[in-house]
Amino acid sequence: MDIKFYLKEKKYLVDRFLESYFANPINPKTLNDSIVYSLSAGGKRIRPILCLAAYEACGGKAEDIVSYASALELIHTYSLIHDDLPAMDDDDLRRGKPTNHKVFGEGMAILAGDALLTEAFYLLSSESQSSNRMPQSVILKVIHEISRASGMHGMVGGQAQDLLSENVEPDAETLTFVHNHKTAALITVSVRTGGMLSGCSENALYLLTKYGANIGLAFQIVDDILDVEGETEVIGKPKGSDEEKKKLTYPRLYGLEKSRERAGELVEHAIGSLADFDERAEPLRAIARYLIERKE
Repeated sequence: MDIKFYLKEKKYLVDRFLESYFANPINPKTLNDSIVYSLSAGGKRIRPILCLAAYEACGGKAEDIVSYASALELIHTYSLIHDDLPAMDDDDLRRGKPTNHKVFGEGMAILAGDALLTEAFYLLSSESQSSNRMPQSVILKVIHEISRASGMHGMVGGQAQDLLSENVEPDAETLTFVHNHKTAALITVSVRTGGMLSGCSENALYLLTKYGANIGLAFQIVDDILDVEGETEVIGKPKGSDEEKKKLTYPRLYGLEKSRERAGELVEHAIGSLADFDERAEPLRAIARYLIERKE
């Protein structure tokens, strides 16, 4: 299949929804501008697309759950705004543009991130935003899982350990914890959300979870590699920033070649977990291959 066309098509769905959702500016305007600035900064929308693809793999129609999938992008964008802050990674560029705090100031960037995180759960629980009304019990389960994956048990826990692991001797156990929590948790729950919204079987959800966990870890390993080998103009952030901050990364612990091998193994495991799915899961398989071959 033409994975680039598929990603472009699904990105358009998410972008169109987000543009519509934020079409009426909130007050104060500066907060609104700060939010929209980061949301429209050129994100690939991988997490919501994974949600849509998992829903399709289980027989659903992507257009029916765009609002739920888009909530995942709000959470991801909030995490990037906060990651870039001086107290965190202190980055000046994100996707080739000045980071939020460089344009709007640290205080407004913090508040924009806070607003996006909170709005994600408002969106998830707003029936009026969905074209396909889901049972409340399913929405409650989705909110429960996304909140866990986003917070101290998932992404935030991983971010905290990532900060604590700067300038310390790397070890495999800590590295796995950081990557599984900081990146893989939200990617995994994105895939699971698509499955849960579809009403798929427990076995299908288990297999989707294996897929998500494997590509989530592979995605972060590739990010680590790109920080070493990528070009600033392509990856949209300063090359070598992880090494400069002495971040705990796969290349730092294992070297580039073993890191590439590990990412390849994880992608194969992810694709293998979809063996029981039919051709409707082909986008998920193609996304796994795309993630390991990407240059940005």
